Amino acid sequence: MTTEAVAVEEHGAHATSTGLDNRKLAMWAFLGSECLLFGALISGYLLYRSKGVGIKPHNVYDIPYTSVSSFVLLMSSLTMVLALAAIQRNEERKMRIWLTATALLGMTFIGGQVYEFTSFVHEGLSLSANPASSAFFLLTGFHGTHVTLGIIMLLSLVGLSLAGKIGPKNSLYVELIGLYWHFVDIVWVVIFTVVYLMPVPKH
Repeated sequence: MTTEAVAVEEHGAHATSTGLDNRKLAMWAFLGSECLLFGALISGYLLYRSKGVGIKPHNVYDIPYTSVSSFVLLMSSLTMVLALAAIQRNEERKMRIWLTATALLGMTFIGGQVYEFTSFVHEGLSLSANPASSAFFLLTGFHGTHVTLGIIMLLSLVGLSLAGKIGPKNSLYVELIGLYWHFVDIVWVVIFTVVYLMPVPKH
């Protein structure tokens, strides 16, 4: 019996023809659709990043500040891994600690993004200022929404654990939320590289 089949049997779910748990397969399919969505948003940003008149996003970036904020989000992937490892070892208390740490790191990132957006608005950059700013706020704001949803899911796992509904036999739920969280982290790496680090062509 394969490792995946054993895992499926332990979770009490039916395997698909691929040997994967159907819930995990559904999550991968969802993340695949999200890749297409973010791909479209990133393409839109690349198309419009130098369009319009007035102040542009790249004129007001604070790269060191955003780099620190990005590092905080990336560190949350490590705490997510530690949370999954803890529940698989039947250490529910440690899992709750690491899940809470992951959520707090995510909140720190969102708080940093809100501060950044506020400072940009004070500089004269807004959603409707020009096509470049619209594309920027749409892309980064949409990602921020995904992170916020992830935080809610993480805190929900903590609540379920406190209620005694999360244990080693259903650790798949922690793994699925972990997949989602790692996805939003990876997407931010791409966004940070494309939006903040790539030079903007001058017209």
